[in-house]
Amino acid sequence: QVHLVESGGGSVQAGGSLTLSCVASAYIYSGYCMAWFRQAPGNEREGVASIASYGITRYADFVKGRFTISKDAASNTLYLQMNTLTPEDTAMYICAAEKSIGYCSLSANFQSWGQGTQVTVSS
Repeated sequence: QVHLVESGGGSVQAGGSLTLSCVASAYIYSGYCMAWFRQAPGNEREGVASIASYGITRYADFVKGRFTISKDAASNTLYLQMNTLTPEDTAMYICAAEKSIGYCSLSANFQSWGQGTQVTVSS
């Protein structure tokens, strides 16, 4: 398993931006399917974005055009750039990893999970 530590959450007004980071204990730039999920109080966890070992990205419909997932080899870090935030984006954001070099999606069997970082968007 990979140890994952998220950071970068906080409080922001609607229309604002945040960048989340997830530092991994392994070399995630290749060999891993990585993803961001989120969970709001009273709601089920939902997938936000994924990035395959070979770089292909996928997004949930509700964040397309607003969020960007990326990764950095030098720092073993996964990022989520979030723009045009709305109160509906308020949630705990959690990163996840699956050791895989093939197809990667939000329905993958992720074995490693971080503790999450809270994002709160006010109107």
